[in-house]
Amino acid sequence: MIADVSASPYTTYHFEHSADRAAMLEMRAMIALQPPVDFGPLGGGAILYLHGGAYVVGSAQAYRHFAGQIAARAKAPAFVTDYRLAPERPFPAAVEDADAAYRGLSVGGFHHIAVAGDSAGGGLALITTRKMAQAARDRGTPAPVAACVMSPWTDLALTGGSIAARAKHDPLLTRDALEHAQHLYLGQADASDPCASPLYDNFTGLPPILLHVGEDEILLDDTRRYADLVAKSGSSTELHVWQGMVHVFPSNLALLQAAREALDITGEFLRAVLAGKRSSTLVPSPHSNGETP
Repeated sequence: MIADVSASPYTTYHFEHSADRAAMLEMRAMIALQPPVDFGPLGGGAILYLHGGAYVVGSAQAYRHFAGQIAARAKAPAFVTDYRLAPERPFPAAVEDADAAYRGLSVGGFHHIAVAGDSAGGGLALITTRKMAQAARDRGTPAPVAACVMSPWTDLALTGGSIAARAKHDPLLTRDALEHAQHLYLGQADASDPCASPLYDNFTGLPPILLHVGEDEILLDDTRRYADLVAKSGSSTELHVWQGMVHVFPSNLALLQAAREALDITGEFLRAVLAGKRSSTLVPSPHSNGETP
């Protein structure tokens, strides 16, 4: 039996408006069609997304929409972490925070984790993937099921030939800007340290890795060289080089058909790896012989 709340001396009871009754009936019908509310994982999969910004700018808040587009296509939750930025918090602060974020997802109940990111966050994602794969062998931390990166900065030593060869084509990045960011982040640290530049890392035992890069960006060789080394190590890699595209072009969903296609490929890849369907096929890309057109 429901008490008559209108009889209470401290309660004002508001009768339903007739117009609201029809609106509420419609709302109830819409709610009934929605999937059940999910209040947390039950051993499921998740995406850890690490944002770009040359280790000096960027935030999780700024990447919520973009990461949400990836999550929707992957049909999996995505966690975008804020990691400490230079110059106030230089290397290896970002690496430590990415490590902690991954372990936090594991402790929270996610047992199948894919690591993703763009630009500097892409390089950080590759570093985190290798570190957590090693941790899984040594201490039982769940190994990453995959990495998915866009225009990753893999070589902070800036030795890629495309930095000069594609300079006139890249409207976003310059060598001077990268050198400045590198100095702010690394200080006196070695740019070839594998925890700073995944290009110099150990490639043994990595999970499947998907890479997207624009043909008209100066970090083209950062991606191509990394993919080549992964393939030579025997691990699975899938490299997509996009003609006419620039740095982190998949973020331009409203403008570019290529961006939408790249994210569709990303979503399909992530759905497969999070479901345990790992591909061992190396997908060739244009100019995979290392020549820069």
